[in-house]
Amino acid sequence: MTSSGELAASVARRVGETIEIPGIVSAHSHAFQRALRGRTHSGGAGSFWSWRGLMYRVASSITPDDAYAIARLAYLELACAGVTTVGEFHYVHHQPDGRPYDDRLAMSEAMIAAARDVGIRIALLRVIYARAGQGAGPEGAQRRFSDPDVDRALQDIDDLRGRYHGARDVRVGLAPHSVRAVPPAWLTHASDYAREHNLPLHMHLAEQPREIVECLNETGRRPIELAADLGLLSPRFVAVHATHLGPGEAALLGDARAFVCVCRTTERDLGDGAPDLTSLRSSGAQICFGVDSHALSDPFVEARAAELDERTRVGARAVAMSGSDLLLASARHDSVGFSRRDGGRVSLATDRLSFCAPPNEGKELDDFVAFGASASSVHGVVAQRTIDPKRVELTQAAQVRRAYIRTVTRLI
Repeated sequence: MTSSGELAASVARRVGETIEIPGIVSAHSHAFQRALRGRTHSGGAGSFWSWRGLMYRVASSITPDDAYAIARLAYLELACAGVTTVGEFHYVHHQPDGRPYDDRLAMSEAMIAAARDVGIRIALLRVIYARAGQGAGPEGAQRRFSDPDVDRALQDIDDLRGRYHGARDVRVGLAPHSVRAVPPAWLTHASDYAREHNLPLHMHLAEQPREIVECLNETGRRPIELAADLGLLSPRFVAVHATHLGPGEAALLGDARAFVCVCRTTERDLGDGAPDLTSLRSSGAQICFGVDSHALSDPFVEARAAELDERTRVGARAVAMSGSDLLLASARHDSVGFSRRDGGRVSLATDRLSFCAPPNEGKELDDFVAFGASASSVHGVVAQRTIDPKRVELTQAAQVRRAYIRTVTRLI
């Protein structure tokens, strides 16, 4: 990544009474999980795995119409917060019993339609899923995620690419779910396909200690080591989370110029731990951010949490990413297959008590935005159309909220 010193003056800039920054990408989203916000915190101690059980309850019953209603609200919330591009890590494909819909791509189409109706770009990262773990077939809701063989999953990706060939606002990518859910042989096929077609390749990696133990038991390699051995790592590869790194694994990612997508709100919400951001940055790994489970949809909070949590982890200040670095990482639209140059722009209002900006310039202005702005600071967004958050509240929000509440009330 170009150093923040070279581009500090070009990230945030003053335009009249506003501050303008590049449009933001949320590179990792599970939009249907917006339905879980605020519903998973009671009931005593828990873990990622207990949370997953609650998530599966929603995943087991959601329909294409439900997915659209939830995603439309989730994406509208993101758009009003400055997000112009979303990477949707999409894995609910089939009917509850695992049989495909008459249109095998019905669930994918629901996500794409929601993004287009809101006016943001979407990278549909079609998940490949095979099993509950080594030697275990898909269980329960996982039947909706799974395909009988990797070629069937790749055919669906072929079909999506054909439908959206030439579309300016849609990209298609591959997302092998995790080393737990996808056997090594399938990973090789997916990697070869992504390389042949120059597609983004995303994967949950090193998110949970249990995942690492199971990967070691099956392959003798840690997840990132396995990804490197199988040839997955490249500048098109995005390791989602990379929270639990072994010695040398940051270097594997950095040497390949791979991305790491840091999703601090979700990682904290699930008690996942914190990544070694300092090692990842020093190794040369590229950084992007994602709202993941939509536990909170504020990309400014998401970005600065990466640096602030790293300060907490190491006990020092200004350790991994400056304000300029955070703004640049927030605009890495290339992490989901789009150009970095046409991601739109976001204007921030400086006439509000919560974001009253002194006459800073250059790096200080970037720091002010990265460490002081929030979704409520957004004045306007230029994405696939111009989005005015205040006007959205007056014209669209009520109907979108009603459809969302009806859907979630029925599901949960």
